[in-house]
Amino acid sequence: MPEKVSYKAKENREIKNSILVDLFYNDENAEENDIALYNALHEEPLPEGTVIQKMRVENALYLNFQNDISFGVNGKVLVLTEHQSTINRNMPLRSLLYIGRTYEQLVPVRERYRKGMVKLPMPEFYTFYNGTEKLENESELKLSDVYLMQDGNPMLELKVRVININPSAKHEILDKCDVLKEYGLFIDTVRKYQDAGTKEAYRYAIQECIEKGILAGYLRKKGSEVINMLIAEYDYEMDIAVQREETYEEGEKEGCLEALLEILKYKDNIPEKLEEKLKQQDAKTLKKWLRFAVMADNIGQFENAISE
Repeated sequence: MPEKVSYKAKENREIKNSILVDLFYNDENAEENDIALYNALHEEPLPEGTVIQKMRVENALYLNFQNDISFGVNGKVLVLTEHQSTINRNMPLRSLLYIGRTYEQLVPVRERYRKGMVKLPMPEFYTFYNGTEKLENESELKLSDVYLMQDGNPMLELKVRVININPSAKHEILDKCDVLKEYGLFIDTVRKYQDAGTKEAYRYAIQECIEKGILAGYLRKKGSEVINMLIAEYDYEMDIAVQREETYEEGEKEGCLEALLEILKYKDNIPEKLEEKLKQQDAKTLKKWLRFAVMADNIGQFENAISE
């Protein structure tokens, strides 16, 4: 049995791709994989000899991690994004910004001001989900869902097709695209060893998948690179989780502070020193002091209560 210990990824400061990005963008078999994926997503397969146009928006990087890619084929541009944790409901907005920058790269500045119509590849947007939280087999996110005004007929719409590629979801695309199916199985294997607290979980996962014929050629060829990419991926997910937690805590503090100040204003003018003191507190303290503010008859009673 492999030794069980807590596993912690090493810090990696270089810009890294996710494995999915590598499979469908950088790897020597990326073009073949792109064609297989396109055919799995569309009823009409691409004709033999189809050329794939690789695209990338470099400034779409999140800190040190790249998990968005796009490629052009058959008059279309497919924008692909991966999520290993919870689905980001802002994917339509993120995709809108991404496709805008992609078109900027495709259309020279002078062409944008010509009288003749500029022809553009038609965009398609996909998010592949392989997180641990339960999610339906497939869903759709729409940009119009976040509009402040819901009039039912938006002039700008963007739809993102969210596909659950976890093996347990059994989405039909996995039966049509072997590389995507094997990628999902590989991530499942990685999580199995991580959940068991196995030392060198990534190496054990790679070894098992090679033995089972899961991404075997790719993993034999890029074993050490795959480990670096996995470290970057899980660092990225951890960073996102921490940022969400910090954002929530900051929002909670602001809400408590605003409520507290409103209550005290009804009692009297708030001394400047007291207001500064309140602003320096954390959300937990402000919650406690909210009760004191409600019970106090005046500012003086409140100040006495919080100083005890």
